[in-house]
Amino acid sequence: MTATVVIADDQPMVRAGLRSLLEGEKGVVVVGEAVDGEQALALVDRHRPDVVLMDIRMPVLDGLEATRRLVAQQSPARVLVLTTFDLDEYVFEALRAGASGFLLKDATAEELIGAVRTLAAGDAILAPAVTRRVIEAFGDVPHIDPRVAGRLDLLSAREVEVLRLLARGLSNAGIAAELYISDATAKTHVSNVLTKLGLRDRVHAVIFAYESGLLRPGGVG
Repeated sequence: MTATVVIADDQPMVRAGLRSLLEGEKGVVVVGEAVDGEQALALVDRHRPDVVLMDIRMPVLDGLEATRRLVAQQSPARVLVLTTFDLDEYVFEALRAGASGFLLKDATAEELIGAVRTLAAGDAILAPAVTRRVIEAFGDVPHIDPRVAGRLDLLSAREVEVLRLLARGLSNAGIAAELYISDATAKTHVSNVLTKLGLRDRVHAVIFAYESGLLRPGGVG
């Protein structure tokens, strides 16, 4: 499987370094480079990449707003936010905007390639437990949104419980053990929860759980 990538960063040396690392890997193709969010949106529309490596701080249109617009357009491209600091103050907002993970700019080539391949396969690179840490570190954990909470009605009682456990950081195997069901059944429940709620991945399941009031700060809920 070939993973196609757009790089969005306003620093030429950063873009060149990322391109060099990515193009040295078999099965990864960089289809475009953008210096700001508007260019990134145009390139995504033109090339339909699997992954966008998105810097947050860019001129014209920043990475946060560009990510929001991609998600609003229901783009299948997954956004991997590039940041300088481990828990950058903007990371939480990027995740809420629809990013599927973040990567430090000093990450190794192996970490970068692994992240791109993971996102291209439709997964997120942040475990739910890490997402919770990001939310609670920079939170102002979001207020309950009645519109989000109302969407819980789309789920069965069992699926609500699966969502709660998923948002607490449990793997499929952990959910299975907690509910005394098979791993395969747990996997099916998780897939159904994400599909019914229109969530891109497990990262966004955690955010949904907070915004719906299902999970409260400290993991209580």
